[in-house]
Amino acid sequence: METFEGLVFEGFKESDVGILTPIMKRAFDQDMYIHTGEPAGGPPGYDNGSLLRKWYLEKEGKAAYKVSIDGKPVGGVSIYADNVDTNVLSNIFIDPDCQEKGAGLSIWKFLEAKHPAQIWQTSTPAFSRRNHSFYVNKCGFAIVKITNPKSDFAVYELEKHTKGAF
Repeated sequence: METFEGLVFEGFKESDVGILTPIMKRAFDQDMYIHTGEPAGGPPGYDNGSLLRKWYLEKEGKAAYKVSIDGKPVGGVSIYADNVDTNVLSNIFIDPDCQEKGAGLSIWKFLEAKHPAQIWQTSTPAFSRRNHSFYVNKCGFAIVKITNPKSDFAVYELEKHTKGAF
């Protein structure tokens, strides 16, 4: 367990799946509603725990955390890290009640400090304008590619080059 800027980070465990799945569902559903008007939606398994098991428990080279504030779980984050060249932020979510209050940026700062790399990569749906703003304006990522740009499933690929990357 580690504390950073008022957040508590604990290594993700199987027992966290049941705790964090409803939070993940609320976070993805809210994002979908804000940007598309649809009442629910997210990647396969976001609403039944299988996404958490796949991205948080089953991959080698990953680091995954349950994030809490004042003893209450509020989200999670998972990365694929080699801690040398390139790390990939695979998933981050925060309870809608805790969004827009700096928790996301604190999570990002924790990851950069705990898992340094020359290049960070992530991706996000093209429709999710809040995510674009967060990654580009707050975390320092740049959009480097748009996958499937003419489809409803367009994805922004983002990268951040840290000091010493060049």
